[in-house]
Amino acid sequence: MRPRLATPATLLALAMAGTASAQSVDLSVLDAELAGAPAQVLVLGTVHLSQDLPKDFDPDPALRPVLDRLAAFKPDIVTIESIPGEQCELMARHPAVYGPIADNPYCHDNAAAHAATGLDVPAAIAAAHQTLKDWPQRPTAAQRRRLAALFLAANEAASALVQWLQLPEAERRAGDGLDDALVAQLRKYEASNNEDYRIAARLAARLGLQRVHPIDDHTGDSYDIDDEPAFEKAIRGAWDSARPRTGPLRERMRALVEEGDLLALYRFVNDPETLRVQIGGDMGAAVQEPSPRHYGRWYVAGWETRNLRMVANIRATFRTHPGARVLSVVGSTHKPWFDSLLGQMQGVEIVDAERVLE
Repeated sequence: MRPRLATPATLLALAMAGTASAQSVDLSVLDAELAGAPAQVLVLGTVHLSQDLPKDFDPDPALRPVLDRLAAFKPDIVTIESIPGEQCELMARHPAVYGPIADNPYCHDNAAAHAATGLDVPAAIAAAHQTLKDWPQRPTAAQRRRLAALFLAANEAASALVQWLQLPEAERRAGDGLDDALVAQLRKYEASNNEDYRIAARLAARLGLQRVHPIDDHTGDSYDIDDEPAFEKAIRGAWDSARPRTGPLRERMRALVEEGDLLALYRFVNDPETLRVQIGGDMGAAVQEPSPRHYGRWYVAGWETRNLRMVANIRATFRTHPGARVLSVVGSTHKPWFDSLLGQMQGVEIVDAERVLE
């Protein structure tokens, strides 16, 4: 059988397909005639307060001007760099991939909440979801205590704290699903120098929100490394090579903490020049490290995958709220990726963090 010759129409179609594949589609103009107001997304880069503040440092007075400025933005949704309960459940079910859940630093041990409520993580998530759907305008203290217990059982401690902080002091007690062990946990979170609790949960409670949204994801940066010492040596070597550039940043941050000026600290870590130096000395140095296996590029690939999934989780929080005002509290090194990726979403405008913190 003789082979069939391509017809002129076929050749034209192939040529057009080749042209189309070689050109990019400009998505930035897709929402030029947007129906309704765009979503406003503010990415607040943060230091990790539990690591960077002295143990005896009371951050509440120093954070007050930061919280005041964030409150003036009036977010409808607040997201945090924390693993959702669903992902903790996923990791628990796949220890061969993610390691034993007891060794996972990102997931809280919710055994006490399970014992108090009788609910495992999936059941607690379902119960919390239904409770929020039926949430009244003026919830009682009992309802808040019950929802706090559900959030603890769902492995969402910061959202439990949002409910706890909206209780009058006299109502912050055991009952309605909270036993003494869970009350002790909530008081521990209340005193913790962690930005999820000190900034996000306190702001959400101040604004009358019912929860914060954990959006972190570590499924994409769970490396299967056959030579961990070599991997660690390569990455640490890349970071060490950048210390002449990044060292002054750390010194400036340390000085601002010692001065107790956390508003100036947040202005500094959200400054574009600070961020350029920071990521240049981290991911920028990593892509240049010369190990035979290119471990630095493994590291950056995992980092970018994590950021893509985190941004998708943020987008999901306001998919049915097109004009929402969203605050994302996240480690400052994530901010350039978040601003860039979220800025590509349709109907989304990125808010200038420097202007908010003025």
